[in-house]
Amino acid sequence: MDIVKKLTEEFPSVKPDKVQNIINLIDEGNTIPFIARYRKEMTGSCDDQVLREFNDRLTYLRNLEKRKEEVAGAITEQGKMTEEIQKALDAALTLTEVEDIYRPYKQKKKTRASVAIEKGLQPLAEFILAQDKDADVKAEAEKYIDEEKGVASAEEAIAGAKDIIAEIVSDDANVRKKLRNLFMKNGEFVTKLVNGDKDESKTYEMYADYSELVPEIKSHRVLAVNRGEKEGFLKVKVIFNEEIAKRVAGAGYLKDGGYSTQLVKEAVEDGYDRLIYPSIEREVRAALTEAASEQAIKMFEVNLKPLLMQPPVKDKVTLGLDPAYRTGCKIAVVDGTGKVLDKTVVYPTPGPKQNIDAAKAKLKELIEKYGVQVISIGNGTASKESEIFVAELIKEIKEETGREVEYIVVSEAGASVYSASPLGAEEFPDYDVAERSAVSIARRLQDPLAELIKIDPKSIGVGQYQHDMDKKRLDSVLSGVLEDCVNSVGVDLNTASVSLLKYVAGLNAGIAKNIVAYREGNGKFRSRKEILKVPKLGEKAFTQCAGFLRIPGGDNILDNTAVHPESYTAAEKLLGIFGYTEEDVKAGKIADLPKKVKEYGESKAAEEAGMDVPTLKDIVAEIVKPGRDVRDALPKPVLRSDIMDIKDLAPGMELIGTVRNVVDFGAFIDIGVHQDGLVHISEITDRYIKHPSDVLKVGQTVTVWVKDVDVKKNRIGLTMKRPRAKAQ
Repeated sequence: MDIVKKLTEEFPSVKPDKVQNIINLIDEGNTIPFIARYRKEMTGSCDDQVLREFNDRLTYLRNLEKRKEEVAGAITEQGKMTEEIQKALDAALTLTEVEDIYRPYKQKKKTRASVAIEKGLQPLAEFILAQDKDADVKAEAEKYIDEEKGVASAEEAIAGAKDIIAEIVSDDANVRKKLRNLFMKNGEFVTKLVNGDKDESKTYEMYADYSELVPEIKSHRVLAVNRGEKEGFLKVKVIFNEEIAKRVAGAGYLKDGGYSTQLVKEAVEDGYDRLIYPSIEREVRAALTEAASEQAIKMFEVNLKPLLMQPPVKDKVTLGLDPAYRTGCKIAVVDGTGKVLDKTVVYPTPGPKQNIDAAKAKLKELIEKYGVQVISIGNGTASKESEIFVAELIKEIKEETGREVEYIVVSEAGASVYSASPLGAEEFPDYDVAERSAVSIARRLQDPLAELIKIDPKSIGVGQYQHDMDKKRLDSVLSGVLEDCVNSVGVDLNTASVSLLKYVAGLNAGIAKNIVAYREGNGKFRSRKEILKVPKLGEKAFTQCAGFLRIPGGDNILDNTAVHPESYTAAEKLLGIFGYTEEDVKAGKIADLPKKVKEYGESKAAEEAGMDVPTLKDIVAEIVKPGRDVRDALPKPVLRSDIMDIKDLAPGMELIGTVRNVVDFGAFIDIGVHQDGLVHISEITDRYIKHPSDVLKVGQTVTVWVKDVDVKKNRIGLTMKRPRAKAQ
């Protein structure tokens, strides 16, 4: 297989002349963020997502070629390689097809066919398969009667021969391919409820007597059924018309040979029932599960990125509130940089120690003392009561002092995981678990990326069935998302935690720890070049990571931009062409540089400065605004000062909400009533969309209208389609 040609066909968004460049860059050990950001001329400006998909596919195709070579070698060693087999291997496009070709030559465990072969019945099987009308099968079979070999009669010899024929048909790659395709295109996915008397079985009631065509079943249903089967509540089958399937299986084997053909037909049917159907069903289930898992992982990826990239609420003194009933609400006040200023416990929620007045007095004291501007409330147990309390508190503060304080309910998913982790204990050794959680809740509003990066992505709560996924595959994809987010934002080299630094391109946990240790021992870094003094950080790692590290207030203003050190000379030449200096960059006096470059001609300016045009565009954008944060351009989180209740909602009411989670069937929207509302995919827009993620992403602010409310079941139906005015 020509891998370059194949990738060119499969990735139409990648220019054909750039495919080999990307392969070379990957093979040289460059990281995806580095390639995407600093080798645009070589890739045709491919983004990180395309490059990751390209890399995944390149790995698969190389593994496919490697497996083809292994199979060809194994068959050749047996002396059974033919031109036909080699052609089939060359034409195989998937690992499944390769394994089908190898199946007849694979060393098998003991089977009925292998036992029959040991008894010397292979020639008899071939005699029957020839299906000669005039052949006397019984007479031929009698020749194989051998007490020592365990063949006591002609009937036993024929039965053994049929076992061999059944396995020959079962191992036929073409038969398996045809049947697999039939099952995938026309098979039926059937489920039955078992243990229906148990309360837990109610989760799977819709699958009590359920069937759906294989090509039509949605990914989330496949995963739900798999979980129900694993928990012992569902029996699952994939079925297809048995008569047609057996006809397909025997099509290449059955002739008009009288009794011999009847025996072959019986062998084919036995082979289908005993060998082919169970195997094909497993393969179809595995294929559906793999596709569903990939979709679930994709959804996790789609949701996680905007969650991590939510705009930070910068430079605001924040009070984090971790709600609870019996043990009280843990409070942490942090300054604009995330440094903890104070902590306490208050009891505003129902419980044995409830004291709303004392809680108000304490929080008013903290808000006044530290100038708290925003309160971040975790959305877990007792969140609703805490939100009501905070809304009343804010109202009183405004009436008493005129001070404006706002609040927001943030997802506390994973906060408890972080709090109980070794990292949480290392960061706050003198705090208990709940106190660490309050700090995390405050900080995840101030800088979601820096705080959420400390938590296992599977615990962040924006996926579907993530705990049922292949761990290695899920971890690989999510690590890619974390890496892309961290590198697109950049990392302050003098304040970043190990958790952040380890996701910088070219670095790992070990080097990240060394950077922090060096910083603690030698003080702040003054330049990017200084990190070459960090143990185990060599030139190769420096090349990959340097452009993603920021040094505010360092010796060189370019160190606080995404300009790579390899382009410093070119950047300085560019400034010189237009009469600017480094001091002008520091003073923010080059706002008109983009206009001047455009008038001068980008190609001409790039050539004179010694760089390519994509690099020139990136450098201009960076030096005009040193230290810029790409997240600042995104819509800010919705801060509130008052609260609504689900009972206040009525159909037709217009609200502003925040997308909390996007799933295959719709999206969950936080509208400030503690319970998220569901916008079904059919209610997102008037035009056809394939998936909710085509329109919505986590963290997005949207206008919605209440469609229906069920207070008893705590369910809210929303629509994003503006209701039409009623005719007068």
